[in-house]
Amino acid sequence: MTSEDQPAAPTSLANRYGGQKRALTRKVRRNILIAALAVGIAFLAWVSTSAATNSVSFKDVGYSTPDATLTEIDFQVTKDPAADAKCAVKAMDSKFAIVGWKVVDIGPNAADAGTDGGRTTAHRIQLHTESQAVSAVVDSCWIPNAGQ
Repeated sequence: MTSEDQPAAPTSLANRYGGQKRALTRKVRRNILIAALAVGIAFLAWVSTSAATNSVSFKDVGYSTPDATLTEIDFQVTKDPAADAKCAVKAMDSKFAIVGWKVVDIGPNAADAGTDGGRTTAHRIQLHTESQAVSAVVDSCWIPNAGQ
């Protein structure tokens, strides 16, 4: 076999796939790390300030059913004492069907009302039901928009 009959020399992997990638320089890696830390700190600051303003939480305490058409719900609401809040309460039957629903207004609290400097207050709501309720809970609470 002559040199003309032989196939061309095998191409190197570098020619086929490209050469080795250059590693990031130390300065570029440091700048990427600083930028990532700045973004992370900004995100944490945003989350902590947005959660602290206009937040409301609730805790179900109990319920009672004096008769087949009335349910009393006891719950606690924790919010800024000066803020208004709304809470949706519901009563359910044995098949988890909603038999009573009501949105309750929770007004501003005095500093000596409830506990925690007026932040946590207890509430008892009477809810009329279509049939006998076997459970009653607070579905959700929220701070209404100022424009409503």
